[in-house]
Amino acid sequence: MEAKLVAQCNSPTLTLAHWKPKQPCVVGVLARPADDISGEARKTNHVYKDGLFDRIAINYLSKCVQEATGLKNSKSGYESLVEAATLASQRFSPIEQHQLVIQSLDRAFPKPMLLLIRTLLPPSKFARKLFAIFTTLFFAWLVGPSEVRESEVEGRRERNVVHIKKCRFLEETNCVGMCINLCKLPSQSFIKDSLGMSVNMVPNFDDMSCEMIFGEDPPESTDDPALNQPCFKLCKAKRSHGTNCLVIN
Repeated sequence: MEAKLVAQCNSPTLTLAHWKPKQPCVVGVLARPADDISGEARKTNHVYKDGLFDRIAINYLSKCVQEATGLKNSKSGYESLVEAATLASQRFSPIEQHQLVIQSLDRAFPKPMLLLIRTLLPPSKFARKLFAIFTTLFFAWLVGPSEVRESEVEGRRERNVVHIKKCRFLEETNCVGMCINLCKLPSQSFIKDSLGMSVNMVPNFDDMSCEMIFGEDPPESTDDPALNQPCFKLCKAKRSHGTNCLVIN
């Protein structure tokens, strides 16, 4: 199996979550069409043993999502978060999903804290590295195990990339549309607008890994392979409701 790296540059600005890149960037890692993959073989044998901090963070974010959508559920732990996201994907349009996730994140993180981070850490090599390290240390409960990797920024090597080995959210939802509409697009927008740090999230729908490249602007939607992928054959939302869960307009 050959993986293909897709790159582009000179992209115009897109509202919500995309900005014009200043240099060529990787925008997608596509090993084969998603329709060729059932989704069953992707399930990892990893068992998440959420600690106290993990459970508090998961339940808090789930509560914020439920409050933003107005859709409550009686589940707990990560199952509650997935249920909240699933209900949002079923009841709201993709644009509304973006807005609801941003509202949820606004509820979850105090504005003074975000402003302080933005003030103390303007875009720089140090800030990009710190963002990457912080993500790997404090967000494993949300996306699973990850590690910091290098990439080239303006001709220099920097440790500004978070490589998520197998995204917990994508694996649990098994839905490309939910990955795009409830994670990738709103997260890129929120991090840029609230923290002043551009980030390009590059999901690999073949092995369910993902890379967050801090300091790199995401591409325009028409040039982003992630936004043109069909969903998995075993997508729970598509099978249950017969809907196109990836429509973004």
